[in-house]
Amino acid sequence: QVELVESGGGLVQPGGSLRLACLASGSIFTTYVMGWYRQAPGQQRELVAGIGSSGETHYADSVQGRFTISKDNARNTMYLQMNSLKPEDTAVYYCKAQKLWNAIWGQGTQVTVSS
Repeated sequence: QVELVESGGGLVQPGGSLRLACLASGSIFTTYVMGWYRQAPGQQRELVAGIGSSGETHYADSVQGRFTISKDNARNTMYLQMNSLKPEDTAVYYCKAQKLWNAIWGQGTQVTVSS
């Protein structure tokens, strides 16, 4: 079973930037749909951004224009570049890999946006 490990979270001031990374233990990016999700305290987990096996991307309205999802197939790594961060972006961020009925989740990384 492939495992996903997120990194890059932390504390940042409003308006700042962070780049999250999701490292897969196997070569799945060319066959799986990948995505970044987040979950704030007391709220449901929501999709932030997704990237298909061919590289097509889509974003939640709340992050459109501020976040960029990308992947490096050779390094088995997916990224989420987050700019112009807002306090409402504070959440645990998870990466997910999906192929048909098979979903794989990472353990999550905390992002806190606060002054």
